[in-house]
Amino acid sequence: MNAKTVAKTVAIIGAGPVGLAAAAHVLERGMSPIVLEAGPEAAHAVRQWQHVQLFSPWEYNVDKAASRLLAPTGWNSPDPHSYPTGGELIERYLAPLATRTALREAIRTSSRVTAISRAGFDKAKTKGREQAPFEIRYQNGKGLEVLRADAVVDASGTWFTPNPAGSNGLPAIGERERAGRIAYGMPDVRGADRARYAGKTVAVLGAGHSAVGTLIDLAQLAGEVPATQAIWLLRGDDPAKAFGGGRNDKLAARGALGSAFAALVAAGKIKVETGFGVTHLSDSEGRLGVSAGSRSVVADELVVSTGFRPDLSFLSELRLRLDPAIEAPVALAPLIDPNEHSCGTVRPHGARELAHDEPGFYLAGMKSYGRAPTFLMMTGYEQVRSIVADIAGDKAAAARVELALPETGVCTRGGVEAADAGCCGGPAKEEPSACCAADETAKKAGRVGCGC
Repeated sequence: MNAKTVAKTVAIIGAGPVGLAAAAHVLERGMSPIVLEAGPEAAHAVRQWQHVQLFSPWEYNVDKAASRLLAPTGWNSPDPHSYPTGGELIERYLAPLATRTALREAIRTSSRVTAISRAGFDKAKTKGREQAPFEIRYQNGKGLEVLRADAVVDASGTWFTPNPAGSNGLPAIGERERAGRIAYGMPDVRGADRARYAGKTVAVLGAGHSAVGTLIDLAQLAGEVPATQAIWLLRGDDPAKAFGGGRNDKLAARGALGSAFAALVAAGKIKVETGFGVTHLSDSEGRLGVSAGSRSVVADELVVSTGFRPDLSFLSELRLRLDPAIEAPVALAPLIDPNEHSCGTVRPHGARELAHDEPGFYLAGMKSYGRAPTFLMMTGYEQVRSIVADIAGDKAAAARVELALPETGVCTRGGVEAADAGCCGGPAKEEPSACCAADETAKKAGRVGCGC
């Protein structure tokens, strides 16, 4: 490794699982990481959903470089086949990684990034741009701080920028004024937030795993407090799309969640309102009126689980190459766009798909997926392994695929779901990084993206 590589400073935004993994890989490559975390301690976003059990067992939730960094500290690796909650992920992995290893000197908490540019270059200026270091501005409670780095990995996630209730991507009319009755993401309805939801009528908007998990928790809460009622507000017309791949899902916990949810819906434990694109929120005799055009329901509380979106505001002076629809890097977008294609699991990808027109800058983790769902933590670990290899100049390692992802058992093509073996030509036969036979054919032909 040459001296130029060793001297590189890599700024990493976010001290969540992917950000910490990136820092571990940077250290292992002999470079210097500086991790800027907006929260008061590492894994701040994970702490907001620490009651949630992960779909993937421990074997998929620990990054390999992070594991190697932890080993000399006496860290005991968790049972690879057990499923942690978010809280256990922090306690048994992320907290030790952030506090007991060399990363503790690299993490700056309560440091919110507000802007990134090239030192001495605005977005329009090109000549000499690549040689200029990145300039990162951040607030840490003591005023504005400035950091310079040779490369930047933005792994800040999307948890704190949830999508609004409005079906048009904007807040529903009246949404901001009624924030006191609205929660976003996946509140702890049976634990810390129990008093808020027990005995209430709770509407849950969304069709992803967060919505499904919340509705299951509400159905269980209704078994303890019978007055609790769950209403599922579904923008689409087919509830079955939320049930997942069931037994075909290689992540058993994820498949079981969908199967359990399907059983609750079939038994009438959860009231379902399909084709419900929320337009207005209003007061209704001390309760909350939720309207979709001429239709409406009345609830005490609304949980909006409609996904998340990236905060791109502090990246406005960088030259990003983003898909205009889902705001993911353009080479990654075809693999994850739910409008076009997703064979359940996206094939592993790295620096090539995540690069921008700003050399040395990368989006990683959930933020790299823009507005698309289905992100898995292990996908982020593979991303940063490849990205850091690329920053270090090891192009062969950056291009290599070192991850096999478990399939969901569901294939989506053109927005239509199917679970038959013939979808997308069936499974890939030779190429382990391909998500289906059609993708395998496309890759052999040298094309970028999925051929399905």
